[in-house]
Amino acid sequence: MENWSVDEVCNWLRQRNLGELVPKFREEEVSGAALLALNDRMVQQLVKKIGHQAVLMDLINKYQQQKSGLESLTYYCETASPKFPEVISGATDRQMLNSSGPVEQKKYLCSTENEEGLIDHRVLKQKKNLKSFFARYKTLQWTSSYALPDFPYDVKCILAEKKCPEHSMRIRIIEFLQADMTKYLEGSLYPNSQQYNIVVSALLQAYPFLDEDGNGFLLWKRALKDRFKYVRRPIEDDEQVLRNKCKFGHRRGQTRKSSFAENKPYEVQVQGEEEPVHLEGSAMGVHIKWLKREYMKTQRNWKEVDNRMNVTIEIRRKMISDKAPLKDILRLFPFLRCPYQLFREFQLLTHMDIYKKTVEILESYSENILSLYVVRNNPINIMLQENLKRHTEEDVLKYMKTTAACLLLPDVFGDDASLFAAVNEEVKVVTPVLEVKNPFNVNSCEFALYIERQELAQLDDCTMALAALVAAFHVFGIPCPKRIHRTLSFLESLVLEVRSP
Repeated sequence: MENWSVDEVCNWLRQRNLGELVPKFREEEVSGAALLALNDRMVQQLVKKIGHQAVLMDLINKYQQQKSGLESLTYYCETASPKFPEVISGATDRQMLNSSGPVEQKKYLCSTENEEGLIDHRVLKQKKNLKSFFARYKTLQWTSSYALPDFPYDVKCILAEKKCPEHSMRIRIIEFLQADMTKYLEGSLYPNSQQYNIVVSALLQAYPFLDEDGNGFLLWKRALKDRFKYVRRPIEDDEQVLRNKCKFGHRRGQTRKSSFAENKPYEVQVQGEEEPVHLEGSAMGVHIKWLKREYMKTQRNWKEVDNRMNVTIEIRRKMISDKAPLKDILRLFPFLRCPYQLFREFQLLTHMDIYKKTVEILESYSENILSLYVVRNNPINIMLQENLKRHTEEDVLKYMKTTAACLLLPDVFGDDASLFAAVNEEVKVVTPVLEVKNPFNVNSCEFALYIERQELAQLDDCTMALAALVAAFHVFGIPCPKRIHRTLSFLESLVLEVRSP
């Protein structure tokens, strides 16, 4: 971060939902080094809102803590005493000898002989590798008794025909194998080569016809490894991933370990971060990279965005059906934060224009809702009546009544209003919910959609807010809570034009 330019700092702010700060940071020419040097007084001068100040300082502190932790761990790995090589994960005699010159190699061997007596260095190597030996033994324990998972019925039918499955069916088989291996590995996403070999061999022994022309083993193994890579990439900040990056010498901005790794071509080379690539190749990754870059721009090519969102819908829906974390989905497809794209995604799934339908619903039912006895003493209705007395403009009155009707829907059906909208208060639920501030003030009202207590999108009015709430449940595959079920069922039956019992 200390080497970032002003533009890179601005991009970083947009990624952290702090886009409002970009003009001020650009005006003050805040580079990466200046960002890390900010103190509380400077932040107060740069940033007006207290919430943004807190978020900015928290992000900077987290970055500095993470950096100092990685540096101390790297320093420990590089400076640990060679007298105790067993404490250095993965450090073997071959690594020490290859990383030093011939004179240093001779000194190392001599010092080993002086300490341990005249002993073959191969014996020392075996002694030092006891840890890896027990790791291999533990691996053999589960691989020797490995059994294929119970595939779904449609996969079993295809396999029973003893014909080579189509591409989509091959993907499903690989996904089930990957999920099953993860269970055996106790949640780890880093199988070794032997574990891949055991699983693929078990598959081909059970279904020999999958071995196409004798080359099926390599193809299935490659596909399985790609699947694990695809699952790992969205968790690049996971603790286990950071440990592995440190272990193999990964540094930000580098694709492999420095000269130490280049002297060992047989060692694992850690590649730079790549975009998730499905089994069909790298074309999907290209689209995802383009979407992420375009999202950072102020002037966007919406026509091309629509085209690329259409192309990537299959992988997006697959991630959602596999219950991938929402933050990972939004990191790869940030345009889902835009209400327009959220509505468009809903239309691709249901062939319905949810915004247009929501306008019709509120126009048809707002008067009836406000006249119901059950909402007469509701705080929202009382607030509405007080504000109606202050205005005479027809458009303002219609806006207020529509907003009130929207917010009163849960009370009409006897549902929990806190699962529908948080009016002038903090969001406390993880399911999709609306945050509403000053609902009857035309100049200062704010609507936002929250999921998992994180703001997903800012919305213009109650109509867009209601449409976004209903769309979010469908688009992200989120189960509807029972305490708001009747309200959402009513809305969905009207939007989807189906009769609900």
